[in-house]
Order: sequence, then structure tokens, then C-alpha cells
Amino acid sequence: MRIYSILCFLLLSFVSNAQAPKSIQSNTSSKPKLIVGIVIDQMRWDYINQFKSHFTSQQGFMRFVNEGASCNNNFIPYVPTVTACGHAAVYTGSTPAIHGIAGNQWYDNYQQRTVYCVEDPTVVSVGVEGSSAGKMSPVNVWTTTLGDEIKLANNFKSKVFGISIKDRGAIIPAGHSADGAFWYDSKSGNFISSTYYGKSLPKWVTEFNGQHRVDSLYAKGWNLSLAKSVYEANCDGDVNAYESTPLGAEQKGFPYTLNQFIGKDYGKISSTPYGNSIVAEMAEKALVSEQLGKDDITDLLAISFSSPDYIGHSFGPNSWETLDGYIKLDAVIAQLFASLDQQVGKNNYTVFLTADHAVANIPDFSKKHKIPGGLISESGIKKELGQLLLKQGLSDRLISAINEYNIHFNHPLMDSLKVDQDDLVKIVRDYIEQKPGILQVIESREAAEAPLPAELRERIVNGYTPQRSGDLFIVTKSGYMDGYATGTNHGVFYNYDAHIPLLWYGNGIKKGQVNSVNYMTDIAPTVTTLLGIQMPSGAIGKPILEVLK
Repeated sequence: MRIYSILCFLLLSFVSNAQAPKSIQSNTSSKPKLIVGIVIDQMRWDYINQFKSHFTSQQGFMRFVNEGASCNNNFIPYVPTVTACGHAAVYTGSTPAIHGIAGNQWYDNYQQRTVYCVEDPTVVSVGVEGSSAGKMSPVNVWTTTLGDEIKLANNFKSKVFGISIKDRGAIIPAGHSADGAFWYDSKSGNFISSTYYGKSLPKWVTEFNGQHRVDSLYAKGWNLSLAKSVYEANCDGDVNAYESTPLGAEQKGFPYTLNQFIGKDYGKISSTPYGNSIVAEMAEKALVSEQLGKDDITDLLAISFSSPDYIGHSFGPNSWETLDGYIKLDAVIAQLFASLDQQVGKNNYTVFLTADHAVANIPDFSKKHKIPGGLISESGIKKELGQLLLKQGLSDRLISAINEYNIHFNHPLMDSLKVDQDDLVKIVRDYIEQKPGILQVIESREAAEAPLPAELRERIVNGYTPQRSGDLFIVTKSGYMDGYATGTNHGVFYNYDAHIPLLWYGNGIKKGQVNSVNYMTDIAPTVTTLLGIQMPSGAIGKPILEVLK
């Protein structure tokens, strides 16, 4: 009997030890099989609270809120708060000072010319012949991205894709080593790419383009999702002189007819909620065709919804169009969740949702309600400075560019004319600071010592890089922006531009509300902590441990 007991003990020990590797394997495979990053181009944090009672589905934004984690005090830690910088910060965990994306475009102080954020003259368009729309790549991003690190951690066996209306919204999030990035060409109505990713479009992209979805969506028109009384109770008037008319000067309010654009103007789709629809459909097509999340090697799908930005710029955050656009986007996100549940499995993926920036009220809307605000004109200031310099016997070419609140001096000309930098700074600063919408003008290299609250100084420092930033930075007063007579803009560090949503859902995410302050640069470190991999090379953010199980 004793021998029998010993044999049983040895047998149980053997079985137990034999199963140990399976337990480890199970823990490894419990990581999410797919990370889905959603960036809403131009979304203020307060939209979810404002709109949540009107969402027609509990499986879109409210799925994040009810079943996931909400970071309620998430901010942008740099300026300028614009699209390219925002997408770069989310996926690198860093700021323009490190990742190098200093704006949607910038004046390059070494090349002495304006550079578009994703331009790349070494590649050509794929999916549309003879067009410059595809001469794009992530070459201007100086650090690795979340997608790059996922690739590195899995010996480049992971699949990484980026999809957006805007080229920069697809390319920057996808990263350097992506399998593909696809963006919308407004002339052809097709999604295109560049030879950076391959010589031809994948078959599934060509098939999607062949459906001509834009024309079928135009045929629907843009009608209200809810009763008119909802918009009347929650929004500004439907028609206002300070709103732009991106769908034609004759169309000033709901309903909007779109069938006149069929086969003629494929760009108008971006200024309607249907721009979100075609991006989501492309994402679902990628999910199925590329078999994303189908094995234990984590993949990444980066989705950027650009239409809220086009709509918001034209109509402002208080408009019927913005509210209706988000009601329709909620349904799109609900459908995306349904596709993820079906294709990957509800517990096998993790999603985060954030924004690249928020937006200011339209200045004339603010004035109507006695809220501070107004316009400045960067091009106007440059012209005025040129005239002022001529009057003082200097050259009007001493200012090379003013872009996204950065003033660039022409240093080669300054050297040849023996113009002292301190003298030029004083001339420019004294002139601009007397304008009603200007708070102060700061020397960019000395921003850390500027007479501003420390956190705001830090945001200017975080946005500065010698090659791509200006000598001076214009700090506007609250509510003031570079813009036009109609519509609105963004780009500054005030909360209406810098306070953005951050929502989490899925594998490894702990349900709850996070009210401590965090930053968009914390997103990539949080994902890499979840996956147990290295952070992007330039990441300065910290993992948000409160959202992780």
C-alpha cells in the first residue's frame, strides 16, 4: 500500500509539472490579440457628457463609459495642438521636441522652406497615378511608435495598419515598420497609399475602392438623426452668418443634399458624417482581410476619424452639425465594436479612444454670449512686420515665416545684413504685444524662463525643436486664434483646445473612472505596459496604472 501511495504521488507530481508550461503559455496568450487605437480628429472632452443622453446606442461611446475606463482629466502637454502633433504624441508617447512633428507643416530652418509633416519625395503614389497625394511616408517622425515596438517585440510578425481620411492620420499612427497605411484621395474618391509600403494596393483595398461607396453615401443626403427639438434645445441656431458653408454657399442648414456631388466632387464627403462611415468600413475590411487578431501575436489597427475636424472647423462645437455628426459617429463605433466582437472575440482585443486636439468656440459665437474671443491673422502680422521693418531701414524678408504661432527669422539674411537678434526680437515683440488678442511673445529657446505658469511654460518647451520651430512663439489671449471670418480653429494650450477624452475598453482594462491628471503621451506607455513590451524610443509619458487590471 505504501509503495502504491508513493507511485500515485510521483504520478501526480509528473502530471502537475507537465502542465506547468501550458499554464505559462495560457498567461502569455491572455494578452490582447489586437490593439485598436481610435483617434477622433477634433473632439473636446466634454462632448461625451453633453451628448450621452442623445446617443442612440449603448454600444458606441457608452460601451467605453459603462464597461471600460474613462480618464476624465486627460490633457495635451505641448503646443501647437494640431492634428499631426496629436497623432504623433499618442503613438510615440512623446512631444514635438523629441518626435520632431512640430506641426501639420512647419518652416524648416535648415532647408529654408516649408515642409509638410508626412511629405516624402522619394516615394510615389499607389492607387492613383501621377498624383502627389501619395508621395507620403513617416520619414519625418524621429522616434519609434507603438506599432514599431509591437513589431520589434514579436520579431516583425505582428501586423500593423493605419486608416484615415487624412494622410497624416493614417501614416503617423501606423509608424515606420507598418504593413500598410491607407488614406483618402479627394480627387479619385479612392483610398490610396505610397510605395513606402508596397508597389500595389492589397486586393481588399482595390475591391473596396471598386464599390464607389462615396457615391452611394452621397445619394442618402445628410439628414438629422434626432427630432429637431433636440438640436434646438442643445445647440446654437441651425443657420448662422459666422458658420462656413463647406457643402456649397446655397446650403445653409439641414437637410443637406449631396447627390449633386456624385461623380464630380469626392472631397465633400469629408465634411459630412459619411467620411467616418467609409473609414470604419475600410477598417472592418482590413480586420477581416488581414486576419487581424486571429493568433496570439498582437496586431495593431490604428483608426483616425477625420470628419469631425472638417465639420467642427466649419460649424463650430455648438452647432447642429457637430451634435448630429457625433450621434452618427456613435453608431459607427457601435458597429465597429460588433465587428471586433465577431472577428476577434470580445475578450481578445483592447481599444483606446482619444483625440488629437479639441477646438475653440467660433469667435463671433463667443462675442454673442459675451465670452472673450477674437481673431488674429498670422499672414496679416507677417505683412505688417515686413512694412514695419522697411520703415526702419531693414529688409522685409527678415521674417521667413509665421506658422502655427511660430515666428521664424531669416538667419542667413540677418548675418549678411549684420542684424542683431536681440534688436530684431525687440522690434517684433513690441509690435505684436500691443495687439488686442496677444498675451505675450516669448523667445522659444528661453521659454523655460518665460513669465507664465510653470505648466504652460513646459508646454511651449515640449513643442520646441531647433530645426522646425520658430525663434519666437506667440501666446494669444484666451479665445483668440489665427483664423477666418467664419468657422473656428485650434492650436493653443487653453483647455478648450488641450482637454481631450481618453477612453479604454477590453482585455486588461479595469472598469472605472480616473480623475487624476494624465496626458496623451501616457497612452503608448500604458499599452506597452499592458503588453509587457518596450515603450517607444522617445516616450516621456507614464503608464496610467489605474486603468490596468
